[in-house]
Amino acid sequence: MATKIYESEVIYLVDDTPIYITPLKIKYLREFMGPFQKVKESQNDEDAIDALSVCAVIAMKQYCPEISTKEKLEDNVTLPTIYKILEVAAGIKISTKSEEPVKKQATESGSTWDTLDLAKLESEAFLLGIWKDYEELERSLSMPELLSTLSAKRDLDYQEKKFMAAMQGVDLDKESGKQNAWEEMKARVFSKGRTDNPKDIVALQGAAAKKAGFGIGLGLDYEDLTKK
Repeated sequence: MATKIYESEVIYLVDDTPIYITPLKIKYLREFMGPFQKVKESQNDEDAIDALSVCAVIAMKQYCPEISTKEKLEDNVTLPTIYKILEVAAGIKISTKSEEPVKKQATESGSTWDTLDLAKLESEAFLLGIWKDYEELERSLSMPELLSTLSAKRDLDYQEKKFMAAMQGVDLDKESGKQNAWEEMKARVFSKGRTDNPKDIVALQGAAAKKAGFGIGLGLDYEDLTKK
């Protein structure tokens, strides 16, 4: 049974200082996505790595604010460690052993909000009354935390409605299709927009795989034949 909302790692600077890293809070992920767009527009691996280094500097605002420039990043962190930062921060997976271009690896695995109504999700979470404003919410939650919070909220709301309906002799489980839109949205998030079917194996990645107890990266791999 999954007990984690997200993956975390401990990385080490070149002087062996340990740094604990987790997915970026939404505040930093917003800033992160700007320079990540330049990765998509890069003409070669050198340009892509340069843009990814800028992304990593933004991530370090959350992990180690002292590393505030590309120069300080390059002085303190190796390239494989930068790739690990990007993977944990935003799900961008790059392997130094892969023969594929860095741009291709980064853009095909990185975060996207193209199919996600973030404002609507944040508005729903804000109704919990925990945060004084949206700025505080975005400083407090990462995307996995936001989705997990909303999932728990919706489950509780549904169970309450189910109980009240049962008191009236109505079985809401027979109308469970009302939950499909939420499940499909989560599937799109975890599959980086490659599927909207929560039963599709592509959706079982990251937090979704952890929750299910199996999936891609959790004892299972797959090959996308459409890209050949």
